[in-house]
Amino acid sequence: MTKRKLNLALQGGGAHGAFTWGVLDCLLEDGRFDIDGISGTSAGAMNAVCLADGYHSGGSEKARERLAVFWDAIGSAGRFSPPIRTPIDAWLGIWPSYNSPGHTILEMMSRIYSPYDFNPLDINPLRTIVDENVNFKNVQTCDALHLFIAATNVWNGKVRVFERDEITCAAVMASSCLPYLFKAVEIDGVPYWDGGFMGNPVLFPFIYETQTDDILLIQINPIERMETPKTAREITDRMNEITFNASLLREFRAIQFVKKLIREGKVSKKEYKDLRLHRIAAPEELVDLSASTKMNSEPAFLNHLFKMGRESAKKWLATDAEKVGVEMGMDLGEEIAYGLFEKLSASLSKEAQAELKRGQRASRMRKKGD
Repeated sequence: MTKRKLNLALQGGGAHGAFTWGVLDCLLEDGRFDIDGISGTSAGAMNAVCLADGYHSGGSEKARERLAVFWDAIGSAGRFSPPIRTPIDAWLGIWPSYNSPGHTILEMMSRIYSPYDFNPLDINPLRTIVDENVNFKNVQTCDALHLFIAATNVWNGKVRVFERDEITCAAVMASSCLPYLFKAVEIDGVPYWDGGFMGNPVLFPFIYETQTDDILLIQINPIERMETPKTAREITDRMNEITFNASLLREFRAIQFVKKLIREGKVSKKEYKDLRLHRIAAPEELVDLSASTKMNSEPAFLNHLFKMGRESAKKWLATDAEKVGVEMGMDLGEEIAYGLFEKLSASLSKEAQAELKRGQRASRMRKKGD
């Protein structure tokens, strides 16, 4: 059987990156796709370099092994991290760590003091784990894969994309640098913060640097939440989700615009790529977890997310994988325009539903008039 080529786009999301680990493990085990390029941000960047490290030294099986070793190291360190759950929460099976004294203290300090105040030595245990568990020489020489890691330039607010031969431990840490916890990571004298602010993950490198038209997005952060946040924590969490999805939605719109021009014959496929997007999204169980769980790196939680990722990948392989190389796996028009309509209207009164429908019809009529 001829393998089909696929680009992977890996979102960041702290400990929720273990979900992506599970997805990647299943895809590598399945073996029906050749990975052409990987774009990753934050935890997605860590998954990307682990995969590339193993892939260079021993193909898919070694890549699976390197990912497992890395997340095992994260879990081992997570047993002693300050935001660890209380014994009662652990006994009750509650994953969020909001009741943890360590989480509360860390949250309060980060709102009052900057990391330059409370963490002047810039202590980051994650840096040691990445450095000890990833062979960056393998990453930089893995010519079987195109690699792209996004970070945000603090000075000009633009995205910086590190390509394969530029990727070091510092680049990965820059991509995952949360500014309220850690000092900006300087590379060649330029400070960088988490890449999620400007690309979670970036898709445009696939257009210019790879020959593959299919992109599989492994999405951790939900775009839609059909409820209004009311507590301070809920508001902050939703603001962060919106911020970290904004750049992705902009790229969705750009891709949809180019596809429309190609469809109308205004531009040629020879000049522009007619990209096909596919997605494995976090299931409701993961979406419903609070943002505090992104800091929960206990082994039990990471293994739970890993299994969730494998199950999600299996479902995609059984249903939508055949669309790769043939057709879109996502409806971008619904995603960026009317995707919320049905879900929103279902929760409203009949009068409000009717008003929504009238507004939708009026919008369509205006577009026809244009």
